[in-house]
Amino acid sequence: MMDIHALETPSVLIDLDRMERNIQRMQEHCDGLGIKFRPHTKTHKIPDIARMQLEAGAVGIACQKVSEAEIFAAEGINDIQLPYNIVGPQKTARLADLALYNRVAVSADHPDVIAGLSEAAKANGLVLRVLVDLVTDIERTGAPVDQVVGLAEKIDRDEHLHFAGLLVYPSNLVMRPVIQEALDRFDRAGFGVETVSGGGSGAALHAHEVPELTELRVGTYVFNDWSSVGKGWVSLDDCAMTVLATVVSRPAETRAILDSGSKTLAADRFQDGHGHILEYPDARIYQLNEEHAYVDLSLCDARPRIGERVQVVPVHTCVVTNLHDQIYGVRGETVEVIWPVAARGKVW
Repeated sequence: MMDIHALETPSVLIDLDRMERNIQRMQEHCDGLGIKFRPHTKTHKIPDIARMQLEAGAVGIACQKVSEAEIFAAEGINDIQLPYNIVGPQKTARLADLALYNRVAVSADHPDVIAGLSEAAKANGLVLRVLVDLVTDIERTGAPVDQVVGLAEKIDRDEHLHFAGLLVYPSNLVMRPVIQEALDRFDRAGFGVETVSGGGSGAALHAHEVPELTELRVGTYVFNDWSSVGKGWVSLDDCAMTVLATVVSRPAETRAILDSGSKTLAADRFQDGHGHILEYPDARIYQLNEEHAYVDLSLCDARPRIGERVQVVPVHTCVVTNLHDQIYGVRGETVEVIWPVAARGKVW
């Protein structure tokens, strides 16, 4: 066993007790609502953690990109949803290859996307499961509600595609009337909707208010982060990920520099900072360069010395994972497991 004090900095630590508690709590939440849970692996990108989620009761996983899904499929995890428009012949061909030996579903929000999926499925002689992506208040991907039936009809008429349901992100309470309208339109058009897949960390807290959901996709919950705390979704005690960093400079009485810049903590910002320092809660990480974190100590009674190590709760855990080759699972100050970030950089 290794002690965390033997680790180089910066290093990403995962409190195993907290992570295991987070996994169990979310699964129990979904079980209590009678809906399926499908954790999003983009947060951890590690097959071993996905297996823990499946063993707790998850029905499968969600992956954002084909290359990410390929990593998990190679590890024997074979129920995979890609809530993303997969576009272009190279990507759709790889998606169809993945679907030859795994249960795969993908989303689409436009006839052109559906046509590309059909061509790839036809080339492999298979039927690909496709969910219609409904636009939400964040105005990212998704078709308007008056177009969802037309997309379902296009999927249903295609011998190489199967209409697999409706996908929504985020499935916040404000979206319930639109979800209800979409389902009513499907019903009047004669479509049965086997899955209504919602998602979002904040939306998970209100899933009981959207009973139309049959499935929930959440990723951040497994580690949680400083923005989740700030939004009131979790408490600081629910944050399993910290970044172990070293004070490498004290150029002024009220300023410290850590060895954890944007290549470690990511550039994400929440409210007025880039993370929360556990040992100095009144400190503020106000700026990041690639290898430097600028810390304002003006509100701190006690202040760190050069060489001191601190733990930072990052703003956005999903991005931090993707910046590191490996992360360390710890209990107390003991490193129990070292996980390679197997799907690191798999963004295509």
